[in-house]
Amino acid sequence: MAASIADRLAPALREFASARTSVDRTTLDRVRAGLNARRAEAAPGIDTTGVLITEQTVPGEGRGIGVRIYRGGGPDAPTVLFCHSGAFVLGNLDTDHRQCVQLARGAGCTVVSVDYRLAPEHPYPAGLADCLEVLVWAAERLPGPLAVAGSSAGAGLAATLAQRSVDGAAPAVVFQLLHQPVLDDRGSPAKAEFVDTPGFDGPAAAAMWQLYLGRHAPDAAAVPARRERLAALAPAFISCSELDPLRDEALDYAGRLARSGVAVELHLWPGTCHGFDSLAPDWPVSRRLFELQGAALRTALAPAPGPPRRGRHR
Repeated sequence: MAASIADRLAPALREFASARTSVDRTTLDRVRAGLNARRAEAAPGIDTTGVLITEQTVPGEGRGIGVRIYRGGGPDAPTVLFCHSGAFVLGNLDTDHRQCVQLARGAGCTVVSVDYRLAPEHPYPAGLADCLEVLVWAAERLPGPLAVAGSSAGAGLAATLAQRSVDGAAPAVVFQLLHQPVLDDRGSPAKAEFVDTPGFDGPAAAAMWQLYLGRHAPDAAAVPARRERLAALAPAFISCSELDPLRDEALDYAGRLARSGVAVELHLWPGTCHGFDSLAPDWPVSRRLFELQGAALRTALAPAPGPPRRGRHR
């Protein structure tokens, strides 16, 4: 008999075996309110030693885009644009607050977290457009090289920004850090197998794409894995979980990047589920993830001879 999901989970995560993230339209308001309240309650207790945090509004097209800026280095520190998790329909600046603190401190960089618009009220390309606006703002106003990063759906947005960058439709980025990325709307063995996994499951993944895309047909502009040509993209750090419906698309994308000549550092965390670093941030495995992410960014953003790779998009 095959082992149950609970049995396959690492012991530290088994208490979360029944935890689920629902993206059902009928309960979305309640799920949002609960998640936002939990993250807001937890945020003040996070150790921010060594990181200066401010908030401001970046002008958008007829609107303001909220950002939270984490300065973990000096005034000339490089910049990382961060897109939060939440299946394109959940989350705000508190959602990955701890992760942003860890990245800023671990990489000695400035992290700019984006409070992008959410589906289904604002389907594609609204959230992506907000992230692009802030990336342009950061390129024009903050020093040093730029990287993009994100978790889950936010990692999908970051991957799309990296693709836009290589096409000249976004500022140049030198690195992409993608944690448990949402990359493909199509089916996979992991989505078929993990229909009741903690954190996130296959049915929720399908519902997420429907809400995000709205009336927009899935294509390479909206779905990163549908892009055929990956050569010349920025080097990547990709991390994913064994018991996650998004596992296969992360592994596939990393393999395609490598075969296209793009440098990739890939980590598959055994016994973990989607969002394990948020469910158990003090678990040694989560801490190890934060260390590896910080080290990867620090290396990628280290000063290089000559002028920085920077420029406005065409």
